[in-house]
Amino acid sequence: QVQLVESGGGLVQPGESLKLSCTAPGDIFGLSAMSWFRQAPGTQRELVATINIRGSPKYADSVKGRAIISRDDAKNTVYLEMTSLKPEDTAVYLCNARPESARTAIRMGYGLDYWGQGTQVTVSS
Repeated sequence: QVQLVESGGGLVQPGESLKLSCTAPGDIFGLSAMSWFRQAPGTQRELVATINIRGSPKYADSVKGRAIISRDDAKNTVYLEMTSLKPEDTAVYLCNARPESARTAIRMGYGLDYWGQGTQVTVSS
């Protein structure tokens, strides 16, 4: 079973920074756009940021200017660094891997969507 492993969550004060990490199996990582989602209690899962296999990032308006997503292909790891954290950033942050070519993924016997277990980020004074 493919596992994405997140780390780096915790309790921080408003205005502080945090860096999340997510490691995926190399074969999946190399094929996939990597994304961070978040979900707060009672809300829908929200896409925070995504980075494609060429390294081009996209951000949700809610974090634009405060977040940087990056990937290290040698370490099969994607990072999300967030600054100027706000209480409304409190959520479980989940890592997602989505192969950019469904045809290639299926041919190689992979799925089309992989998730981590999530890491809790709490922003509170």
